[in-house]
Amino acid sequence: MGQRAQAAAGCLTVALGVSAGLAVWAARAQGRVRRFEQGPDWSVFYAELPLLTLAGTATGLAVWAVGRGFTTRLRSRRAAPPAP
Repeated sequence: MGQRAQAAAGCLTVALGVSAGLAVWAARAQGRVRRFEQGPDWSVFYAELPLLTLAGTATGLAVWAVGRGFTTRLRSRRAAPPAP
């Protein structure tokens, strides 16, 4: 796999991680922003949204790094000469 393909795979994996973090946030925040006879809960926006977005980014980067290490290890085993 070339450098451009690896970079594209990394970007795609991180984008999927961020999307997953935003989806989790949206599912958890639904109904908590404004409750009956209460003011808005701003912690949903200033605390949970950035944390889940960063968690999704970190998860995407971790998945990409593990996948890259796994494919590199497979390639090195294939390219290694047989033991005498």
